[in-house]
Amino acid sequence: MASSLENLETQLEMFIENVRQIHIIVSDFQPQSQNVLNQKLQALVHGLQEVDKLKSQVQEVHVPLEVFDYIDQGRNPQLYTKDCIEKALAKNEQVKGKIDAYRKFKAYMLLELSKTFPNELSKYRAIRGGE
Repeated sequence: MASSLENLETQLEMFIENVRQIHIIVSDFQPQSQNVLNQKLQALVHGLQEVDKLKSQVQEVHVPLEVFDYIDQGRNPQLYTKDCIEKALAKNEQVKGKIDAYRKFKAYMLLELSKTFPNELSKYRAIRGGE
């Protein structure tokens, strides 16, 4: 699978470079560069055909739709993974904070209950296994 992805990546890089060169030729077009432009356009068509041939080898690649949103916004799609990790870490810290707060609340509640209802709390702890 990796070699298929590498082949596709290579083809896409060559395609992008070819488009870049066509842009340069067209932006300052001179009649004598017509043959070069024709060759580049033929290479462009050939590059699209090569990419089309490779598509069957990379059918099982799943890309989150949010990655395309990043691309549409002009952002680097590799930032998607970084942002997901940062969001997961933030959520993890938030949940950890809630767990800690509940533990403190439980300890405080047991302390207060032991003062107010010592007998009942002893029975509760006996049933719960000494919590």
